Amino acid sequence: MDAKRVEQSDGTDNVLASAVNFHGPDVTTADVKKFYEAKMTSEDPKPLEWGLNSRLEKGPDGKLFENVWKSGGMYGAAIDKIIFWLEKAVTVAENEPQKKALTILVDYFKTGDLKKWADFNLAWVKATEGDVDYIIGFVEVYHDPMSQRGSYESIVQITDFEASERMKVLGENAQWFEDNSPLLPEHKKKDVVGVTYKVVNTAGESGDASPATPIGVNLPNSNWIRELGSKSVSLGNIEDAYSKASGPGLTDEFAHDDEEKKLSKEHGDLSGKLHTALHEVLGHASGVLEPGVAEPSVTLPGYSSTLEEARADLFALYYILDPKLIELKVMPSLDVAKAEYDSYIRNGLMLQLRRIKPGKNIEEAHMRNRQLVALWAYEMGKKDNVIEKVTRDGKTYFDIKDYDKLRVLFGDLLKEIQRIKSVGDAKAGKALVENYGVKVDPAIHKEVLARSEKLNIAPYGGFINPKLVPVTDANGNITDVKMEYPDDFTAQMLEYAKEFGFLK
Repeated sequence: MDAKRVEQSDGTDNVLASAVNFHGPDVTTADVKKFYEAKMTSEDPKPLEWGLNSRLEKGPDGKLFENVWKSGGMYGAAIDKIIFWLEKAVTVAENEPQKKALTILVDYFKTGDLKKWADFNLAWVKATEGDVDYIIGFVEVYHDPMSQRGSYESIVQITDFEASERMKVLGENAQWFEDNSPLLPEHKKKDVVGVTYKVVNTAGESGDASPATPIGVNLPNSNWIRELGSKSVSLGNIEDAYSKASGPGLTDEFAHDDEEKKLSKEHGDLSGKLHTALHEVLGHASGVLEPGVAEPSVTLPGYSSTLEEARADLFALYYILDPKLIELKVMPSLDVAKAEYDSYIRNGLMLQLRRIKPGKNIEEAHMRNRQLVALWAYEMGKKDNVIEKVTRDGKTYFDIKDYDKLRVLFGDLLKEIQRIKSVGDAKAGKALVENYGVKVDPAIHKEVLARSEKLNIAPYGGFINPKLVPVTDANGNITDVKMEYPDDFTAQMLEYAKEFGFLK
């Protein structure tokens, strides 16, 4: 009846058909491409993220213009409040690099100038010291059918020093991972610099990060800035909460045998966290574009987000079965990797289908990525029976018969997706996503829904933010912060609407 938020179907005017509020009602895909053609040239070595913070509209004269999100512009009343609090943050910054980055971020929100956004990201990746860090801005482009416009998100995070110390060895060895990856030599970074990784606990989230939150983040998204540095975080308290909330029900129902269940029980928590770490700190930070090739949002329109997530997942999957991780003492044995391979194939081919209504295709970028990787590996490994499809008592299972051969397949696909990104091969990228990431096997889908319904486990998880209450002395000075835990999601949403509804 109603338009989808993001319409990704091939052969459709995806901009016109999408309900997301990133374009005017009469703006077409052709309009968007033409408007940014001159700006997004492959000759620019430091391209700005054009379209990231604006709504493309048509004026009364029919000409296209950007309604920029900034103070005094679109969403100005809310952005003024962001500026108000960021200016306070500047006064209590922990160090000069943090203060510099915050100051530039304030200027960006005041002006809407994308050059200042690039300057902020350059300063932010260098601000690595201190207990507190943040992700604030119009950042991720998953909800734009053209993969240009960013949804607002905010994550305020506190470093988990003990967990970060255990895992920092991954970032310290980033060059080794890059050098030994299965990528083509010309697509490897010759000098991996500025890669930092931390495990953090989130103190609060908003915008696109809440109430359904990521478990890890790697930024910035601009490829040329990534070559100078990047930050990766795993949201430790979020991962722990997801793990505790899900329980063993789905594994018990969909795992092929007792050995698979045993691996999940003993190593599932660590394997998931390690996959997230490898995905964020090494996967997204790996690889380079060939000279003269434009950003993926230009060369791979509509498919760049899915392919980027697949690339990062494959990097993690390839290396989690490498003995190097045992040598680095981040995991005790390769059983951790086997648990992750089992989980990834189960989820990519079956479990994630719980989130889709019967008869529908897969639309979301991360879900497309997971099926693409799992289904491609299953299909390519059929001749060697790498993954066996088993039917028992009317139920379907996928049983990995050869983990080492599966790793080789993951490496092959990683090399191909990196090639697609590095050269901007739109035809091959589209074929991979459309052939493996979009269509759903209706029989498997029906079975998954039926088996899952009996477990009464929600297909999505959402979070209630803690409430941070200042404790003051007799003079009104803040002496501490008390953390309260509301237990009513609806009440919290209504409170947010009342207290922070600046866009009337």
